[in-house]
Amino acid sequence: MRGSEDDESGVRVGGDAYGGVRVVPRRDRRSARSARSRRRNLIVAGALSAVVLAGSGAAWSLPNYAASKIGSVDAGVPGSQSTGAMNILLVGVDKRDNLTRKQQNQLKLGRESGQRTDTMMVIHLSEDHRKITVVSLPRDTWTTVPGKGDHKINAAYQLGGPKLTTRTVQNATGLTIHHYVEVNVLGFINVVDALGGVSVCTPVAIDDPKTALQLQPGTYSLDGVKALAYARTRATARSDLDRIDRQQQVISALLSQALSGDTMTNPVKLARFVDTTLGTLRVDDALRENLLGLADQLKSVSTDDVAFATVPIADVDYRTPTGESAVLWDKPAARELFRRIAADEQLTGPSKTPAPKASATPSPSGTPLTVPPSRISVRVLNGTLITGLGARTRQELLKAGFLVPEPAGDTQRRDHKETIIRHGPGREDSARTLAAALPGADVRLAEDLGDRIEVITGQKYPGVKKVTVEEASPTPSPSTTPTARTATQNICKK
Repeated sequence: MRGSEDDESGVRVGGDAYGGVRVVPRRDRRSARSARSRRRNLIVAGALSAVVLAGSGAAWSLPNYAASKIGSVDAGVPGSQSTGAMNILLVGVDKRDNLTRKQQNQLKLGRESGQRTDTMMVIHLSEDHRKITVVSLPRDTWTTVPGKGDHKINAAYQLGGPKLTTRTVQNATGLTIHHYVEVNVLGFINVVDALGGVSVCTPVAIDDPKTALQLQPGTYSLDGVKALAYARTRATARSDLDRIDRQQQVISALLSQALSGDTMTNPVKLARFVDTTLGTLRVDDALRENLLGLADQLKSVSTDDVAFATVPIADVDYRTPTGESAVLWDKPAARELFRRIAADEQLTGPSKTPAPKASATPSPSGTPLTVPPSRISVRVLNGTLITGLGARTRQELLKAGFLVPEPAGDTQRRDHKETIIRHGPGREDSARTLAAALPGADVRLAEDLGDRIEVITGQKYPGVKKVTVEEASPTPSPSTTPTARTATQNICKK
């Protein structure tokens, strides 16, 4: 998501992050509602400064608090008022110069000096500030850096700092960049820890010796250090493109967690989150001065209103004249994507159930499937005396794309004839996908399961059928219109 930070305070994971933030006693109901509203507004604004949910924390009734905590940077942007459509360039910067050797070893970041960009995103705020689009730019994008020739896009920061980075992104996308936000890795670690960790789900195994991250397919709650490794690793089949998907997943989860009642109603947790996030940023002067005004414009934004997209790719393994492996954009599809953004068009349509395509698997009830197997975590129990049936079921579900993080167990009763799918309240859509994969299974609501889903295999176990769910493609092909997913869709279902 980013590289590392040279802010020494950011390294003290678990240390005191309260700073000078104070909770002002409530004067009356009106002022209390106003304070809560301002806190929520800034959390939304900061969250959309991407990975670290930057400008949260309404300054606790202190108008200049946010500006005093956030650093400034000259990125050569024109700036704008806190109204109207605008584009914000988010850059995650990898700075290692001031890290101690112990810190470098703990974070598995290496000892190279200097600065480099580890993440680039363009954040578009709609004219009415009710919709937000976040477009990830692959860091290995092969493009022209003004005055420097052809390079990977992340080289622009090393070659000319924030100003050249902004110019390079403007040239590549055709968009006017109004504001610039810069974040760093160590601040991200503390933001995750301030929220109590983040929930992620991986459909594939990850084994990355560079970051010491080892995960089997499943859903996990990660602390800041492990969340950073999860967001940064490229040790999966699609390398940087998979990494972008993981980064968008983590941002969505952090946004959801920051806006949850558990954070908003906990003054201590919120104070720590506020003080930690604000100190991780550098922004252009105009944004620094108008942050509170901008935040007020975003007061009604929810995870349903935040869309994530990735620039369409034509070649994921382009060999440059210098022999490097880089990424080439699908230029016609990329132009269409950025044209729609410049025109303030919404990339995701209104929430509705799409009509199933001919290739989509019909559900037993005839209702279209909406949740893909890759986002459904299942527990398997053997309900028979057939040795190994639970393990076999687990393997077949994994092969079909479901998440089955735990080894199969056994039920107390071992005389089940039918296979049963049990699900908690609110998991009907996921259970419908699972039922399509297990033809003939009996689907039952189980209040005691919470938000979990389990399969009890019976003697008439039918085997697992692979299912197809119609959903937006994360990387559009050259012939398709650019698509996007909302933050709500990105959040992992346990």
